[in-house]
Amino acid sequence: MRTLISTSGVDPANRSVHWHSAIAQAYFPLDLHFREPDRFGGRLEEWSLGGVSLSRLRSEALSYHRHPRHLTCDEQEHLLITIPMKTEVFFSQSGREVYCKPGGYIIERSHEPYEFSYGERADLWVMKVEASALGGRIRSPDRFCGMQFTARGGISGLFVDMLHHIPQRFEAMNEEARAAVGLQLVDLLALSIHADERTLTSGGSSVRAAHLSRVEHFVRANLHRRELDPDLIARCCGISVRYLHELFRDTERTLGQWVRDLRIEAVKADLRAPGTKMSIAEICFRRGFGDVAHFSRLFKQQVGCSPGEYRRQMMLS
Repeated sequence: MRTLISTSGVDPANRSVHWHSAIAQAYFPLDLHFREPDRFGGRLEEWSLGGVSLSRLRSEALSYHRHPRHLTCDEQEHLLITIPMKTEVFFSQSGREVYCKPGGYIIERSHEPYEFSYGERADLWVMKVEASALGGRIRSPDRFCGMQFTARGGISGLFVDMLHHIPQRFEAMNEEARAAVGLQLVDLLALSIHADERTLTSGGSSVRAAHLSRVEHFVRANLHRRELDPDLIARCCGISVRYLHELFRDTERTLGQWVRDLRIEAVKADLRAPGTKMSIAEICFRRGFGDVAHFSRLFKQQVGCSPGEYRRQMMLS
């Protein structure tokens, strides 16, 4: 689905209210501070790509604020990936501040207060994705909020190029193709972040982070193996089991919880993959679960619905 919201034709006295509503609908509730409310102009186009939303926002100078009171409105955490095209933007969240110029992009969390602003007319691409979708590809993506990543060259350039092509091709795609493109965007974003050498050192010492990265790559590549346990992981990564558990001591999850969560996210990706003909049992075994009943209970406990219900919801959306 494509939507277009514009202040053109809206009475100047009502434009700020109109834009407040547009932003809340496209992203989530925010407080907006207008430099000149009566002279404000904005245009927001949005394209739905399955579980991913892509939008292009053009507007006069504006400041957006996400406050603690806004956080109670959303159960599911989302990330906004913002790519400025012509104007520098300011972003502050979790004690970090960054000025992002055209040629870069930033990541914003919905579950933490923040400030985002630009001092002159801006042209932005914004991609909205569930934090869990990116978390299924990158360990703790929230640690990259407040960092500027390059949007030029290599895989990052391909990611941004793809954004530009979607509006021209959107109407020619069916819902299945659009959902597939959304998943490809998330994959390209994850590769772009992985390509930045700072991803190895954020959140810990370089040695510890390098070991974590090695463990992460091995586990993701071997989720199908039912024998994926601490002994196997430690042996294949060249570290002791004790040190392996120590690596996860300062994270939010134990090693076992992390592997389980990765498997659940991989199953979710399989269930919402366009055109898949695999049964739930086949997906269960493909992702390293050995018992369908146990897997189904675990899935419902974590996701809030059964695998079959989740698949039906994804097909309807």
